[in-house]
Amino acid sequence: MVYILVMLLVRLAMHVWFHLKFEGREHIDKHKNYIYVSNHRSYADPVLVALAGYGRYGFMAKKELFDNKLFAGLIRWLGAFPVERGSGDTSAIDMAVKSVQDGRNLLIFPEGTRSKDGRVGRGKAGVALVASKVHADIIPIGINFEGEKLHFRSKITVKIGEPILADSLPSTENLSERELLKTLRTEYIPPIMNGIKALVDEPKVLPDKK
Repeated sequence: MVYILVMLLVRLAMHVWFHLKFEGREHIDKHKNYIYVSNHRSYADPVLVALAGYGRYGFMAKKELFDNKLFAGLIRWLGAFPVERGSGDTSAIDMAVKSVQDGRNLLIFPEGTRSKDGRVGRGKAGVALVASKVHADIIPIGINFEGEKLHFRSKITVKIGEPILADSLPSTENLSERELLKTLRTEYIPPIMNGIKALVDEPKVLPDKK
């Protein structure tokens, strides 16, 4: 009940602070748990994705955010767990899998870092590895706003795509490490990143200053 109350207050605050719109929520079955994958534009992105869906979430957050004990306690309560970027953090993968098995949605930003120009970068293998271990459908999300940073009354459109069905992705059981990596790169990452890119508006190019 406390979590629901907090989310209601956060939803109200986000709608007051920003001009916020969601598209495609009909693609989400509120009675199912999903892996949500999204582009990464701002520090508000985890909240925006959480408001797009239903239920509770688990999500990876960079290890540095857990340095402050008070803040770390808050985000852990909200479902965050630390990941050491660029290190092949297997404990974070295990936590991600457990999060879904415990009945939470899972939120991942496949790019691993924020985009400054609004373009979608390359997907990391981590999201594909989690998807291969958890039999859950994947919901692509596109977060759209103009400019590099959010400000008061920024117009934000969160687009929700059709699920990528778990049954449409190949099994990775009994594969060698080499075969697993190849399957993740060729069969998992492309549909995930293409699903996100289809929901992200092409960033506007400003004319050169003369």
